[in-house]
Amino acid sequence: MNAHYLAFDGITKQFGPIDVVANTDLSIEQGSLVIFLGPSGCGKTTLMRMVGGLDHPTKGAIRLEGQVVRTPDRRRGMVFQSYSSFPWLTVEENIAFGMRYRSDMTGAEKTERCRHYLKLVGLEDFATAYPSRVSGGMRQRVAIARTLAAGSDVLLMDEPFGALDALTRERLQVQLREIQIREGKTVIFVTHDVEEAVFLADRIVMFSRRPASVIADIDVNAVLGKQRPLEIRETPKFFDLRNQVLHLIRNETGDPL
Repeated sequence: MNAHYLAFDGITKQFGPIDVVANTDLSIEQGSLVIFLGPSGCGKTTLMRMVGGLDHPTKGAIRLEGQVVRTPDRRRGMVFQSYSSFPWLTVEENIAFGMRYRSDMTGAEKTERCRHYLKLVGLEDFATAYPSRVSGGMRQRVAIARTLAAGSDVLLMDEPFGALDALTRERLQVQLREIQIREGKTVIFVTHDVEEAVFLADRIVMFSRRPASVIADIDVNAVLGKQRPLEIRETPKFFDLRNQVLHLIRNETGDPL
């Protein structure tokens, strides 16, 4: 795998007089799931939006396989906290929508690809249902499948499970790791939830208070391994790592320990 697949080179971001990101250098390996974690409003979502081409650095550059990111494209797909499905389209049509501009595929290939991702996210039985008739967790699975079907190599996920109940959130965390490993996608995932971060991440990149700069870079796989059954949440090594991350965040925010 390419260790410098996605590179942040001296990224600084200002909104008017406000410094949001400060001189950040970072490399993300191809096929890894990286969590951006830090205090609320620290600039981690802004960094992710710059990867998507929705914002641009004031200084520095973001490169994907050596090419400077300037505008959005289908190689980098975003999944937000809000359920971004089209209510007038069925589940299957929502997933197919991500391929509407792909001239490199025939209609039959698009249909086959759509069915592949329907099955991958476990929604074959709901293909003809409309979003209003399925749960919030299912609508998030639709958004993930649509992004994958579009051909995105990099998934940018901004607290996608934040509005879900605890059990649904847990199920989707497990499913996301399974999909990410199976498909070999590179994922940047923004969350405020430390337990979610520790369970999901191959690697946690922790940011300071605004302006964001990297204060810790934790190799979670080295501690927990690549495979993450739910039961790992009950192990001492999981608790120890979670507490280590909580300690770093509390030190950064000034909250009492």
